[in-house]
Amino acid sequence: MNRESSFDEHMQKKVFWLLQRLTSYSLWVRKRDAWKIFADAYENAVKTWPASQSEQMPADNLPTIYNILSLYNEGLQALRTGDRSVWRSDGALNIAVSQYYGVASFLYPNADYWERGVQQAPYPAKVEALNQLMRASEFHGDAAPLESQRRESAFIGGPGFLLNPRSYQYGFHTLAYPIFPEVLPEIPEAKDVLVRSGQTVPVSGIWEPVHVERDRILGLIPHGSARIESAGCFNYFVNGTAAPKIIGRYIEATERFERVGVHWRLLWEDRRYKDGIVPNESEYFIQPKSPLSQPDEDVGPINAYDVCPISGWWEAVGHSQSSRHISAGELMPDLSVRDAKGEMVSHLVAWRLSRPD
Repeated sequence: MNRESSFDEHMQKKVFWLLQRLTSYSLWVRKRDAWKIFADAYENAVKTWPASQSEQMPADNLPTIYNILSLYNEGLQALRTGDRSVWRSDGALNIAVSQYYGVASFLYPNADYWERGVQQAPYPAKVEALNQLMRASEFHGDAAPLESQRRESAFIGGPGFLLNPRSYQYGFHTLAYPIFPEVLPEIPEAKDVLVRSGQTVPVSGIWEPVHVERDRILGLIPHGSARIESAGCFNYFVNGTAAPKIIGRYIEATERFERVGVHWRLLWEDRRYKDGIVPNESEYFIQPKSPLSQPDEDVGPINAYDVCPISGWWEAVGHSQSSRHISAGELMPDLSVRDAKGEMVSHLVAWRLSRPD
């Protein structure tokens, strides 16, 4: 199958793995456990922070905070048996995430730091400590399986949403970038299951948007076998939800991106936990490795958004005059190149070590 050139095999494997990670029982357990720590710390702050200090946490948040914890427990009990309706609009985990963003928006509604649900300045140290505990329950992209009645197009519009480190950086906080296993799982052969945008998704799993074309007799009547070509990035859908459209080209007249109807083809049916067994999912939470020793020869190529193994000067393959210093443990960058129109465009490149420190 010919997938779009900007979504190469290496990126496909990463997106596929990330979607499995974001919908794993173990990740949602971690969300719940982190929320429990935050809930206890928030209640303690409400009860013990002296009234004389300027920093005060709204006690009105407490009922919602503990309701979210209850929703996590309810949802995890169902997910452990393979019930993914917990991510439907009326499901426990969907409601928990929705209420989470309400708490996050009103965590510290002090006019010096906050306006209309948006943080405007760095929080005071004590408040920021609570904020960090709260954000520990959030994983970038964890809304991937959630049903939304307001969403007009697929949640993941392109691989950069999950793979670009800048996507993990928000106004005043940054979410942890995942560490990938050394060997990523292969992309399975697509199943003979297709649904069109607007139709009901028959099984939970990872789906790929595709264009389906048939040969035409005299250019009018479709006939013969279909040609199927990729139309974009993988997404995770829960059975019973409506297959979405994808984002197309930008329409200057409306100053909006068009929404394009497509077919979605099943890549992988999610049957995890239906037997009541949670397998070892520790690969989803790999800890950073210590920097490698310096090499005796050139290292590379290392793809953009992979972890830099060696501190030194690196050069983008196929791009002269691109040498830059990158430290071990940092993520390899993309490269901005001026196109034919003179505009700077980001390219996902591979890097080769030219001179170690």
